[in-house]
Amino acid sequence: MMKQAGFFDVEERLARPSGLGDQLEAFSRTVDFEVFRPELEKALAYSDGSKGGRPPFDPVLMFKILVIQTLNNLSDERTEYLINDRLSFMRFLGLGLSDRVPDAKTIWLFRERLTQVGAIEGLFNRFDTTLRNAGYLPMSGQILDATLVAAPKQRNTNAEKADLRAGRIPEDWQNKPSKLSHKDRHARWTLKFTKAKRQDDGTIPSTDLAIPFFGYKLHVSIDRKFRFIRKWKTTDAAASDGVRLREGLLDKTNTASSVWADTAYRSKANEDFMDKEGFVSKVHRKKPHLKPMPRHIQRSNAGKSVIRSRVEHVFADQKSQTGLLIRTVGITRATMRIGLANIVYNMRRFLFLERLNASA
Repeated sequence: MMKQAGFFDVEERLARPSGLGDQLEAFSRTVDFEVFRPELEKALAYSDGSKGGRPPFDPVLMFKILVIQTLNNLSDERTEYLINDRLSFMRFLGLGLSDRVPDAKTIWLFRERLTQVGAIEGLFNRFDTTLRNAGYLPMSGQILDATLVAAPKQRNTNAEKADLRAGRIPEDWQNKPSKLSHKDRHARWTLKFTKAKRQDDGTIPSTDLAIPFFGYKLHVSIDRKFRFIRKWKTTDAAASDGVRLREGLLDKTNTASSVWADTAYRSKANEDFMDKEGFVSKVHRKKPHLKPMPRHIQRSNAGKSVIRSRVEHVFADQKSQTGLLIRTVGITRATMRIGLANIVYNMRRFLFLERLNASA
């Protein structure tokens, strides 16, 4: 007869992932998830009492599930399965072996509810306050950049594409709600330029490669000192990077006024805007048309690149760690997904810096 698992057996089993370095355990120790409760309860407040009583699961527990999901790039079904399967997930959520686990539908409904009321910005700001209270103030200036985030490709006719670009819903979709719900009307195609690779004969082609790309774009401003994301915005993939600078992407609370960014952000409108708002532009200068780049500008750009390159680490971390991509339809849900990835990036960065401080 098999011996029933006792409480101490589970504790013993959990000691193993702890010894091996369980990232979620570090999250539990370092991040106070209770700070999100007021924001979550505000977002989940049901407008009229007739819809029933309390939600079946604690909102902070549900939010932690979204963190697990984002950290591991999981679908709702896979999340439900792994919470039941992994002791480390259960421990992070504070669930015992006999406790009920939220199913995929419950996870979807919770995230959808937060999405529809636009709660992600408040949740992001809530954690930013935690970072500031821990002494991580935005310092030494800021760096702006953008990265493309892939979404499921759509197979639309040219006429449908023209309608979407003009902000219209194609006629054929209007009376087919199921088709409409699967069509992403906000994501856009753009060209992604990558450096051409060296050929077999050792030559490097003079033109970069242009790869068609479909999806969204994440625009961020990070602080130079700690590299936390401080401001962010989601747009379709074809949106211009430079224009976003004037749309609330600059962080006025940074203790230094310098702003680093690549040539996409260099324009007269942006330079005037920064000047007026009291920022000092360290934006890369463009090469003069049909003329060689002057040496002093070349040197100045090279110096700026050393600092600007820090923002690349943020995107690399997001894409390698959380496999940042969009599985959903529409910009509202894409914003939620990207916002969660930004919170989780800041949490991981916070863990890293706290560990560094502890060992110093």
